[in-house]
Amino acid sequence: MPDERQIVGVVDYIFEAGLLKRAKRTGWWIAGVKDPESIAEHSHRTAVIGSVLALMEGADPARVALLAVLHDTQETRVGDIPYLGRRYLDAASNQEVTADQVAEAPDTVRDGIQRIVDDYEGGDSIEVVVAHDADKLDCLFQALEYREQGNQNMQQFIDSMLVSLKTPSAQQIAAAALSRTSQEWHVPHLGRRDRES
Repeated sequence: MPDERQIVGVVDYIFEAGLLKRAKRTGWWIAGVKDPESIAEHSHRTAVIGSVLALMEGADPARVALLAVLHDTQETRVGDIPYLGRRYLDAASNQEVTADQVAEAPDTVRDGIQRIVDDYEGGDSIEVVVAHDADKLDCLFQALEYREQGNQNMQQFIDSMLVSLKTPSAQQIAAAALSRTSQEWHVPHLGRRDRES
């Protein structure tokens, strides 16, 4: 049974994770997006995409979703460092940050979260590959949405994400996304109730 200090460690970790709802993704700022998505918003859709990709690729969707949900939690401590900024900074590894974040939690929580982050950062299972593809696909979808909203600085993000995808399913989804708009999904459903009555 966890002691009171360990429960406080869990509570603190959960409060800290809440910061991700307010922390904005900085790469989009650099591209001129005035109000970019939060890190939590990115992680949520990455988990959804990861679950879908996992089902398509024969991987464990729950494992992929968990990897995706936790993949950027370290940014509460080091921020969302854009690729350009990484050239100038020596930041602690995500594994080191995670170790500090969960140091006071019960052993099962500490060790479990650490294993998940270690796996995402250095593993090579199909679940890890799919989780990384989900991260890239979410960035691709977000870039397409920002481009629709009038931001003309998105092509570099789109191109970068396209070449980084590994799984056939992610590549197929990306190709299809390029030929659609973000609003087409609901068109077939408009007036459905009227047609069915």
